Amino acid sequence: MSLDKATVAKIAHLARIKVPEEELGHLAGELNNILSFVEQLNEVDTGNVPPMTSVAAQKLRRRQDQVTDGGYPQDIVRNAPEAAEGYFAVPKVVE
Repeated sequence: MSLDKATVAKIAHLARIKVPEEELGHLAGELNNILSFVEQLNEVDTGNVPPMTSVAAQKLRRRQDQVTDGGYPQDIVRNAPEAAEGYFAVPKVVE
């Protein structure tokens, strides 16, 4: 894929980037270099490569899912500016 000055000018307009006319040719060359590198990456066979989230193998530490605090909702609701039936009362937002 090759980009010309008109295409680069349109991309710059869509991206709301002001690019002077004399820099469009240079920018087109730079973008063409980037696109050719991406095309080279597309040629690499990654079919047998498992997806990964990091280059270093890591195992997440896990903890037991247990309640360590709570059991006193009346104290929490006491801080509410307005409460109703043991819950925080908020103004209606959607009609």
